[in-house]
Amino acid sequence: MSGVIDTRNTCAEWTFPATPDAVGTARSVVRGRLRDWGLEGVGDIAVLLVSELVTNALRYAAGPIGVRLVPPPGPGGVLRVEVSDPLPEPPRERPARPDDEGGRGLRLLASAARRWGTRPGATGKTVWFELAPTG
Repeated sequence: MSGVIDTRNTCAEWTFPATPDAVGTARSVVRGRLRDWGLEGVGDIAVLLVSELVTNALRYAAGPIGVRLVPPPGPGGVLRVEVSDPLPEPPRERPARPDDEGGRGLRLLASAARRWGTRPGATGKTVWFELAPTG
């Protein structure tokens, strides 16, 4: 993992190698940063969604995985979370049978996030989502 890039609480960014421990490390650093920012109310859902997106990046892309957090700009604002990988194709929802171990991540993202989407990057793509802090 590279060091955190933090610009006066305007964002925090990490880059993880495409290795299995990236998922747990991403969960840990995201939870810690949200706690530092006083955003524990969205910590569980943010960590769950980051875990899903980093797992998908590991499954389908080879290369570094980026995670970026942008805290709400003020009261009533939203937390923005971005996960980037080198695969240019956007994620696709696929049907999941009851016994399937995968195929539910995008539905979970759509139901839990206030908004979400994808955007192409210079190399690869970014999947982003927004959460409204509670409390």
